[in-house]
Amino acid sequence: MWHDARIAVIVPAYCEARLIGRTLKTIPDWVDLVYVVDDASPDRTSDAVAAIHDPRVRCVRHQTNRGVGAAIVTGYWCALRADANVLVVMAGDNQMDAGDLPKIVAPVARDEADYVKGNRFVHPEAGCMPLGRRLAGRWLSRITRLATGLQVEDTQCGYTALSARAARRLQLDGLWPRFGYPNDLLGMLAAENLRVAEAAVRPVYADEQSGVRPWHALTVAGVVARRWWLSRRAMRRPAADVLDGRQRGHPA
Repeated sequence: MWHDARIAVIVPAYCEARLIGRTLKTIPDWVDLVYVVDDASPDRTSDAVAAIHDPRVRCVRHQTNRGVGAAIVTGYWCALRADANVLVVMAGDNQMDAGDLPKIVAPVARDEADYVKGNRFVHPEAGCMPLGRRLAGRWLSRITRLATGLQVEDTQCGYTALSARAARRLQLDGLWPRFGYPNDLLGMLAAENLRVAEAAVRPVYADEQSGVRPWHALTVAGVVARRWWLSRRAMRRPAADVLDGRQRGHPA
């Protein structure tokens, strides 16, 4: 528990047999539940999770690979069914410092924000990030800000906390399932006028292998454009419905 809030950590994992154990061992005792969502890994990721022997940890396995966004949604639903109040996402590759977890959780637990994202760019160790990631992250953050109106500086950071109340307002099953899900989720939050904040987190880059490729930036840009279009269409629909009612002779 964190100040009377029930905390669940969701760990999306794909081919993380080597690093998932390290990740899980860093999660502090005050976290109530941990859901590892194995996205149909062809390696022994699920076996590595079972070897931890932590009663808080549950492993949920997708039968087919559905993408990191879909894995997070699965974890969100598990946490909501368990009556968690704060839903945290941590990667399975040990790239997120558990020491930053209180900064991510606290604003949501205290009802100061509905969603908190980690911001690696404002951390003193931001220079440790590979240059390509920094440049792509800055560019994608800019187009996401333009599309959503949210003043978020590090849109691609996956270290996040979401309130259960906010999660229930979102169409989670409509979240983009693969790379680009953070930007899509920000678009959903903006459409619902939910409160989004950031907290400085330490970027961790050691011996993990990144699955991010240069063309993913273009994919994410497409996801941002898609969510912007969906939000605009949703905003226009009530006005169209009123007009249609008048044309049929019904009162508006």
